[in-house]
Amino acid sequence: MSEIPQGLYYTKEHEYLKPTEERNVFLVGITDYAQDELGDIVFLELPEIGDRFEKLDVFGTIEAVKAVSDLYSPVGGEITAVNSILDQDPALVNTDPYGDGWMVCMKVDDPDSLNDLLDQEAYHLLVE
Repeated sequence: MSEIPQGLYYTKEHEYLKPTEERNVFLVGITDYAQDELGDIVFLELPEIGDRFEKLDVFGTIEAVKAVSDLYSPVGGEITAVNSILDQDPALVNTDPYGDGWMVCMKVDDPDSLNDLLDQEAYHLLVE
């Protein structure tokens, strides 16, 4: 069974937003379910700091042994950090998707847009 932590926001496309200490700033990554479905992650193409995305814009790609998939922005916002550790160790997405395997940090344009995302229970119903 996939790990689905409480207190995060989830999308139907299997990305998550994890709150940081900074207001309206979230870590973004793919869920445990998504990494398991993809298999061993071998490469990530991520955006640059300062890039802006609208909800559901493709912000990067993730390549696994089985497939290449797009990464979708859960909400509109600006990239404030990119996890450069994934350049050398993309497998962190497999081993620690909610921790060191985060991909980007995003400042959300409209905090009310978080209401359109799934909570733990709703995401659990989607994937289980």
